[in-house]
Amino acid sequence: MSSYEDAFRQSVDDPEAFWLAAAQSVEWDTTPTRALDDTQAPSYKWFPDGTLNTSVNALDRHVRAGHGDRPALIWDSAMVPAKRTYTYSELLDEVATFAGVLRDQGVVAGDRVIIYMPMIPEAAIAMLACARIGAVHSVVFGGFAAKELATRIDDAQPVLLVTASGGSSPVAPSSTCRWSSRPSSCRRLHRTP
Repeated sequence: MSSYEDAFRQSVDDPEAFWLAAAQSVEWDTTPTRALDDTQAPSYKWFPDGTLNTSVNALDRHVRAGHGDRPALIWDSAMVPAKRTYTYSELLDEVATFAGVLRDQGVVAGDRVIIYMPMIPEAAIAMLACARIGAVHSVVFGGFAAKELATRIDDAQPVLLVTASGGSSPVAPSSTCRWSSRPSSCRRLHRTP
């Protein structure tokens, strides 16, 4: 029998044990003792008593394992002639720095942050920084017009809006965005290549 068939059979025969074993592949702040809470089906909760940090699992554990010099993010723009490779160590430094910026802006665990950026590395950095401090992030496609962005701001009611001054299609200076539930802070990132 193949390893796939073995794994499939175990997942069917004893799903609780199968998924708890699979959960050992990531780092947990609090290791789960249950794989699935199905007491309120059809609403399920995976690993209900476990807690983890996705940013730590995406970056820190790879640096600690000696892989800091390996590529973690390769950006090759389809829109502009630009490429950049971030190692795990470089990306961790960028994410930790931006997490500090978020904290300095008053963002705390549970707060909502909207990321309205083009497809640039800083968008991924902002997402990982939000995860690092426990903030909930909502990514709004950077090509959406002001009215669509305003709708998403009204829906999410973020404490912070993160945007960029450039990318594949810079925002026109005359663009105006009006929303009813204004974030307490907006930050525009700008980096010249």
